[in-house]
Amino acid sequence: MIKIGDAQLHQGEALGILATMEDNSVDAILTDPPYSSGGMTLGQKHRPPSEKYQSTSAKKFPEFSGDNRDQRSFMSWATLWLAECHRIAKPGSVCMMFTDWRQLPTMSDALQAGGWLWRRIVIWDKPTARPSMGEFRNQCEFVLVGTKGQFAPVHKRCLPGIFRQSIVSGPSRKHMTEKPVPLLRNLMEITPEGGTILDPFMGSASTGQACLETARKFVGIEMTEAYFDIACDRLSEITSWGCTSPRQP
Repeated sequence: MIKIGDAQLHQGEALGILATMEDNSVDAILTDPPYSSGGMTLGQKHRPPSEKYQSTSAKKFPEFSGDNRDQRSFMSWATLWLAECHRIAKPGSVCMMFTDWRQLPTMSDALQAGGWLWRRIVIWDKPTARPSMGEFRNQCEFVLVGTKGQFAPVHKRCLPGIFRQSIVSGPSRKHMTEKPVPLLRNLMEITPEGGTILDPFMGSASTGQACLETARKFVGIEMTEAYFDIACDRLSEITSWGCTSPRQP
């Protein structure tokens, strides 16, 4: 575990690390798990993520694992980690997770099988999404929202159900499926200020950045070493504390 300011970063497999966390210890879940998507056939789904989610001319990022499960194992796996997150979350906490149109039915089932009360879907409108010639543009991804029991509002404002935000591009992009930090800050408005946000699939820690920028605490887990190192560098750059504890096995 590495501590960077108000962020705790763990390298390893999500289920194993989640099992070590205390009951009722975080205020919200905000995560972008592997979709195991990116194709209409089994062969297409089993391609490396860099082939499924990037154009051939794009900057190449490190590959990540867990994105080629078949549908039954994907459902079972998602239910397991969502159940662990449910145990770790405080009563009334919110769970928000990204998915695409292919996996929306499966992930809505997994959310409920994991113990969460499914409340709604929030839409991420991507105006810069790649076109599909002769078809409708794949212009949105979805954020499934669930709660642990009865929802506990933290304010009386009415937040939008659709957020329009361009895909991260250029030299600031650190992950091939990275979510924009402004979008994550928008989603985080439903969570308590100063609370602890858990991301079991933190990637390059864009959620961690959004947490530190909004005075929230962050707990992140990442299995791929290359992205774990990128996450550490990213959060170290935006805080004056830097790494305060050595990496442990």
